[in-house]
Amino acid sequence: MTHTPPSGPINYHYTVVRQFSIATIIWGIVGMLVGVFIAAQMAWPALNFDIAWLSFGRLRPLHTNAVIFAFGGSALIGSSYYVVQRTCQTPLAFPKLAAFTFWGWTLVILLAAITLPLGLTTTKEYAELEWPIDILITVVWVSYAIVFFTTVARRTTSHIYVANWFYGAFILAIAMLHVVNNLEVPVSAWKSYSLYGGGIDAMVQWWYGHNAVGFFLTAGFLAMMYYFVPIQAGRPVYSYRLSIVHFWALIAVYMWAGPHHLHYSSLPDWVQSLGMVFSIVLLAPSWGGMINGVMTLSGAWSKLRTDPIIRFMIVALSFYGMSTFEGPMMSIKTVNALSHNTDWTIGHVHSGALGWVAMITMGCMYVLIPRVFNRQGMYSTAWIYTHFWLATIGTVLYIASMWVSGLMQGLMWRAVNADGTLTYSFVQEMEARFPYYVVRLVGGTIFFLGMLLMAWNVWKTLREENNDRNESNLAAA
Repeated sequence: MTHTPPSGPINYHYTVVRQFSIATIIWGIVGMLVGVFIAAQMAWPALNFDIAWLSFGRLRPLHTNAVIFAFGGSALIGSSYYVVQRTCQTPLAFPKLAAFTFWGWTLVILLAAITLPLGLTTTKEYAELEWPIDILITVVWVSYAIVFFTTVARRTTSHIYVANWFYGAFILAIAMLHVVNNLEVPVSAWKSYSLYGGGIDAMVQWWYGHNAVGFFLTAGFLAMMYYFVPIQAGRPVYSYRLSIVHFWALIAVYMWAGPHHLHYSSLPDWVQSLGMVFSIVLLAPSWGGMINGVMTLSGAWSKLRTDPIIRFMIVALSFYGMSTFEGPMMSIKTVNALSHNTDWTIGHVHSGALGWVAMITMGCMYVLIPRVFNRQGMYSTAWIYTHFWLATIGTVLYIASMWVSGLMQGLMWRAVNADGTLTYSFVQEMEARFPYYVVRLVGGTIFFLGMLLMAWNVWKTLREENNDRNESNLAAA
């Protein structure tokens, strides 16, 4: 393939990037608000007001879908459309199809917001949406893939930057996971049953479930890290070779880790052991990526004192390193015997979700939004500092309370008297967890307040009159 360098200014397509960027902020507020509400319900169950569509069982999947696919998905698709144009030095392929991906994805989110509170669900973790919405997701995702990969094919650079490798793996893996796990038999307009049965269904579900974490919540956000951290630090990636090794090792290993969710279940023991072994091996590529991101700041550590966006990024990488150590540790069967089905798992999930995914997203959005809206920077740097501390304190309170609660919970479950009877009843261990649920609510509320502050900062930034900065000043991006 021959690559012709651009002879003049490139007219990049930023409209769809702007739309996804604003959607990221909006859906972040919605998803986190639902999370705060159901956290309050865990402390005071009467807050469901005896209304079915306000019950925890219906709002919890709404929360997870909103923060993962609405907030996280909008950030991933929008940032990938920006990064692929800038690194390939070519406009986005099929702008109208790209616009369709935004409106189609928005329709998916709205349908989820209607159907899940109504109890229309497949009951499969992170794949709760019913078959008509699954078909729409497939159409939108294929459209997204066509736009992204065609843009890469039309590049005017000979090299494909590593961020695009991660985005590409994220797109292809999620397509495969979604289609295979959602093979189902419709029995009515809004009800279907899985094509698989029993243990096979569980195995396929957690092959999907953990790889939704691996490729949606890890590979895609690593792509954001590999582009926006060097941009904000003003330095190249510490080791480009390590980034390529990181990529191939991660995608080779991650796909096999799902069975660690099903320890001590009816799955064959060898399948459980396979998931454990690959989960432990996964520590190496995960930390390789974390170290590469942190070391990119080598020689630029002074920016931590003056740049709150860099703080978001370095803390996100720290949480990524921590949660990718904790995950393999929890996959070890002897550890899992204590942690399984306890609040420790909730703490682990949110160390990744709040500490890694949300904080890297916020940092990247603070870089991206001024660029695509042609602003010199965000309206208030002081507000970004405040947001950073709200996010950090909220995350620490959340995960620390759940860690302590989970360890206590697991130990109380295992405690037995001399005659072999349980030392504690279910009600006693529930009562013991109450204060930690209140702390979790406080932490989540603080984190949510930071999201509101970010939205206000973005609003004030966009309300500023357009400045005269020429697009050529953005070439470094």
